[in-house]
Amino acid sequence: MSLIKVENICKDYIMGTLTLKVLKNINLSIERGEMTSIIGKSGSGKSTLMHILGCLDVPTEGKYFLDDIEVSSMKLDKLAKVRNKKIGFVFQNFNLLPRLTALENVEMPLLYSGHHQAKDKAYEALKRVGLEDRVLHEPNQLSGGQRQRVSIARALVNNPEIILADEPTGNLDTKSTNQVLELFHEINNEGKTIILVTHDNDIASLCRRIIKIEDGKIIHS
Repeated sequence: MSLIKVENICKDYIMGTLTLKVLKNINLSIERGEMTSIIGKSGSGKSTLMHILGCLDVPTEGKYFLDDIEVSSMKLDKLAKVRNKKIGFVFQNFNLLPRLTALENVEMPLLYSGHHQAKDKAYEALKRVGLEDRVLHEPNQLSGGQRQRVSIARALVNNPEIILADEPTGNLDTKSTNQVLELFHEINNEGKTIILVTHDNDIASLCRRIIKIEDGKIIHS
């Protein structure tokens, strides 16, 4: 049983009198424990596909099964619960709250779900990414690579099955990029499913599988 299964997914956007067809009959399976890259140029549809796989959006047509549960027809409130339980997100711009410490940023998903011992779990997540000595630092006191590791700790803190990373090294120097990618490999080796969205062939080639999207269609998987 595939962790992710997508059947004939289409996504359209209505722009006035025009219909913009962004995804066109996407069929895709991703197994539990895979480390997969989704690669494509700007405008190829990879970000739209990421939003659907991440339960941030729903398709216009087709079905999406996550862990054998159809999520493509769920209402947004129920979809949010699935997303918070199953998926951790890492973004290019980190999406950290500037006035909160690293520890408080990592705590946020746990506080939303009413989790007990949120502070302890947040500390353990920061320790996991090698930042136990930066827990009380605010984002502007951290390097770009450290901020991205805080973001990864936040993605891990709910113990999701999937880490979905959108251009996670786009704002990083070479050294920080290598550290973040090494961390993703470690997390993948521990059993997490990693989906890495990128436009960079070199980054994509470090994943065990490459899915290439072009003009809203998968041309290689």
